[in-house]
Amino acid sequence: MLVGGPSGRPAFRSLLLVVVMSSCSATSLAEERKQLVMREKMMQIGGRLVLKKEEELANEKLMALKKAEMKQAMKTQQFPPSMHFFQAKNLIEKSEVFNILKKMPKGAALHVHDFGILSMDWLVSNVTYRPHCHFCLTRNGVLMFKFGHPTPPTPPECLEWILLEKYRQKLQNVTEFDSSLLRNFTLMTKDPEVTYANQDIVWSKFEAIFFTISGLVHYAPVFRDYIFQGLEEFYQDNVFYLELRAMLFPVYELNGTVHSQEWAVRTYTEVACMFRKKHPGFIGIKLIYSDRRFQNVSVITKSVQRAMMLQTKFPRMVAGFDLVGREDTGHCLYYYKEALMIPALQGFKLPYFFHAGETDWQGTSIDRNLLDALILNSTRVGHGFALTKHPAVWIDSWKKDIPIEVCPISNQVLKLVSDLRDHPAAVLMATGYPMVISSDDPAVFGAKGLSYDFYEAFMGIGGMAADLRALKQLAMNSIKYSVLLDIEKKAAMKIWEEKWNDFVADLARRPS
Repeated sequence: MLVGGPSGRPAFRSLLLVVVMSSCSATSLAEERKQLVMREKMMQIGGRLVLKKEEELANEKLMALKKAEMKQAMKTQQFPPSMHFFQAKNLIEKSEVFNILKKMPKGAALHVHDFGILSMDWLVSNVTYRPHCHFCLTRNGVLMFKFGHPTPPTPPECLEWILLEKYRQKLQNVTEFDSSLLRNFTLMTKDPEVTYANQDIVWSKFEAIFFTISGLVHYAPVFRDYIFQGLEEFYQDNVFYLELRAMLFPVYELNGTVHSQEWAVRTYTEVACMFRKKHPGFIGIKLIYSDRRFQNVSVITKSVQRAMMLQTKFPRMVAGFDLVGREDTGHCLYYYKEALMIPALQGFKLPYFFHAGETDWQGTSIDRNLLDALILNSTRVGHGFALTKHPAVWIDSWKKDIPIEVCPISNQVLKLVSDLRDHPAAVLMATGYPMVISSDDPAVFGAKGLSYDFYEAFMGIGGMAADLRALKQLAMNSIKYSVLLDIEKKAAMKIWEEKWNDFVADLARRPS
């Protein structure tokens, strides 16, 4: 029967209705999809920022490069954020996106440790060549250093001090010796998965590094130079303000004189002031006094009291207190509750910046550090790696506007996550949770400044959704969530905006 015949009209009308309905459904499906995509875009970090015309042009240039790198990575199956940083570093340094990020004004580094900020090459090539530098090998096979004249007293763990200058004179291959020193100062290795089969091994080496370099960096002349050079390295990476976790270990002179913690804080202040005079646009530094989380309650009680004293004495330099070290093997925050409640009970405002949630062990007492960090009103949370596993903490922290300090490379190297596309911060970035990007101990990981961590966050954690808006928001967050006074934040934001506008203009002019 023909559809055009009298008896075929109902069939034709039905067919026409189906065509119209399918067309409506397709239109409505496309519209619904578009709206859903837009909603997700608005939710992600930086999603509500409105870019200026020049920023839009710069964003097009940046995203074209990002898409090209992503496309190439999908073809070769070599994507730096999915690889261990030690194996990806050379690839990252060849990336055009990375070279743009190096030029980007990143604002502030809010989660870095005092003696992990300067490339270890400097310690080898500069510090170990200074006069009166001695070394020894401990009974456990760990290197120790000490400056002294005459030869310093030999500690129990050392067999004997050897003057480095004389030792090098006897060597046939000094370059190889210096390379071996560098291997003792960083975690870098060609085959990290084999060298560091588990977290215990990598943390053991990580902690040994700080033990090894302590005798170098706590020598007073080196201490001053290290701070200056560390600031220089971050400044060259377009970072103009730092908040350092500092344990303020004793600093010593050549004759054995040991300085107080107050002396150390004053020295930080003096060096930062000198650096600021020589580097226009540099804002400065602040210290977050820290102690190790394996200490007993009485020790931490004294540390909290010392933090209160230091903050009272140096209100413009000492920002607050933190507990540092490996979370999985240290005491939980709740263990220290009596000590940590002292400031509040005395009506003293001591800001906390707790490392919390730097663990894969869900539901343990250590994992619950996130709960206690929230209850104790931590100003920021260091790492916060486990936050997405704690929905109530997540919601309440968001309400209180408590940001997390995300350190991508640190989390990967210390074996919390292998592929940075799987980092929990991907969920947090997608939902617009407040965060800053930092680098923890870049020198120990073979990185510099913040650019490597920004690359990992931008390319891996943020995925294809992260664009110039995300980068802009992360940089602004670093100022917003710093402990600078409001008037200082306004000044810092003005400096950053000028640098940002120059960066955007250069990027927009870049040939396609």
